[in-house]
Amino acid sequence: MERVKVGIIGPGNIGTDLMYKVMRSRNLEMKTMTGIVESEGIRRAAGLGFQTSIEGVEAVARDPEIGIVFDATGAAAHMKHAPILREAGKIVFDMTPAAVGPFVVPCVNLDHLQELNTDNYNMVTCGGQATIPIAYAINRAADSEYTEIVACISSKSAGPGTRANIDEFTQTTSKALHVVGGADRSKAIIVLNPAEPPLMMSNTIYSIVKNPDERAIVESVNQIVREVQAYVPGYSLRVPPIVDGNKVTVIVQVEGAGDFLPKYSGNLDIINAAAVAAAEKVAARMRKEGK
Repeated sequence: MERVKVGIIGPGNIGTDLMYKVMRSRNLEMKTMTGIVESEGIRRAAGLGFQTSIEGVEAVARDPEIGIVFDATGAAAHMKHAPILREAGKIVFDMTPAAVGPFVVPCVNLDHLQELNTDNYNMVTCGGQATIPIAYAINRAADSEYTEIVACISSKSAGPGTRANIDEFTQTTSKALHVVGGADRSKAIIVLNPAEPPLMMSNTIYSIVKNPDERAIVESVNQIVREVQAYVPGYSLRVPPIVDGNKVTVIVQVEGAGDFLPKYSGNLDIINAAAVAAAEKVAARMRKEGK
């Protein structure tokens, strides 16, 4: 069975980095990069021998060979793209905070979502992919009453799309900390750090828990970190769990793989790596079923 052909909407930094990650895939085959204007990203994809278009979503929707689409545009754009891609029968990985489909964090809930035959997977946010695994690990060990995260990223790694979706970032991440991470209540904050040289992405997770069993929390967090590292090798514990009464604090750092983006852009790398890891599993299932 041939690899599942892929289309990417949005030839910016996220879309371009996705392209390079797809190129290494065992189950995915890069076919089309599409945008709405001629751009450096479009020219780069064409130079690598891939089909390109400036007809946006229509270019991938009408191509019967493309089975999986990554939408790397923006929340407002994806709201328009989603019904078009659903009508065309595509499996979509939404890189925006639009949250048309269910939230997916590969190491937490991907297998469950596949059983539901979901056709639109929302990748939450970069901060969500970095912090929800930890929030989930704390909750399953200690039952989180409240979880708050602070995602600190280099200002240089926050492009126009990220800046235009700041409100959606905080709302979507906060909701996913509850829906996927399991916290009863949640809050998300993002900080754009202008430091030079640029700093690695750092994420702080605070939780108030009902059952503060330090050993169980540490074991649970260490296990989930290993699971994230399976698809994001640069993911690491900067500060292991600190349990102070019923309060738990964990800090994780994300170093990017450097496929296309600088290594300090761990925020963009982790959401892309998570999306490709999830798409790999979905594509493997599609190939097995002969789709």
